[in-house]
Amino acid sequence: METLNIDNSKYKIMVLDDVKPNVLRISRVLKENGYQVLQYTNSNLALKKIEKEPVDLLLMDYVLNPVNFEDTLKSVREINPSLDVILMVNEFDTAPSYKEVKSLDIQEYWECNQKTDQLLLMIESTIRNIYNRKLIESINSDLKISQKKLEKAYLDSVQTLRYTVELNDTYSKGHSERVSAYSVLIGKELGLSENEIELLRVGGLFHDIGKIGISDDILNKASKLTEEEYTEMKKHPVIGANILSNSSIFDEIIPIVLYHHERYDGSGYPEGLKGKKIPYLARITAVADSFDAMSSKRSYRDALSMDTIRAEFVRYEGKQFDPQVTKVFLKILDEKFDEIKKIKKLHN
Repeated sequence: METLNIDNSKYKIMVLDDVKPNVLRISRVLKENGYQVLQYTNSNLALKKIEKEPVDLLLMDYVLNPVNFEDTLKSVREINPSLDVILMVNEFDTAPSYKEVKSLDIQEYWECNQKTDQLLLMIESTIRNIYNRKLIESINSDLKISQKKLEKAYLDSVQTLRYTVELNDTYSKGHSERVSAYSVLIGKELGLSENEIELLRVGGLFHDIGKIGISDDILNKASKLTEEEYTEMKKHPVIGANILSNSSIFDEIIPIVLYHHERYDGSGYPEGLKGKKIPYLARITAVADSFDAMSSKRSYRDALSMDTIRAEFVRYEGKQFDPQVTKVFLKILDEKFDEIKKIKKLHN
């Protein structure tokens, strides 16, 4: 096994004992072995020091006067729960039992009548554990940073795909941003949580990402799609879900992307889900998506009037659209239409 070389000078050890000669004796041995040493005979001052700067290991007298040892240890744990502690038991004191050592959540105890070599071995073992723990924490931190970088790179690449869709499909320009904003508006009116609102926002932005896999001829066709072309168009939710499934950061929005074309009566696609079997956020996005489709100019028709749009939502409530979401959206159209206009102006 390869020997682990540890630089003792990088580790700070505090010695706390109400008997000053004991503090001086132990501190001298520690300094001779290259450790940084903090010397204290007063528990309160020691605790203040631990609060102000990092300490790797605490050597503490088992019997402290006038402060109770267990109270001091409790205070230490409140300041630094992971600080390693070795108890020093004087020759006139009764050593704690194994059970007591475990209950106190300390690393070791050393009887002061024993040779300091034994204490040094305990300290060396504890320092090795500290080294390994810090190494693991560092590796985990690096892994998290790497994961975040990977996630950001993938998010950037998917954003690029989304912009590509908009370049290839003139209708899509601004569409995803508007659907996102309308979905958030509905979600807030429904009283959804901040997390659900954020999922609606991001889900709306990426709901049509699967159109990257649909032919430009179909996306930009000026007339009604043939049955074969419509079948091809209906693949875009599944394509989108497959694209996003390559990164866990999109896990919670995939149901929005996959099911935003399902219909409440079960006649939608890709799976023909019915009623409440359709994910709730997808039902909200479906209303936002349909509203934007009806209120936007297409190559084969002008934007529909608000009266016509209202009539369509009333007509298809409980058929194409979730009844509750429909009622809330009609209320928004009646009472907060200025916000709808702001969204259309911002993302035109």
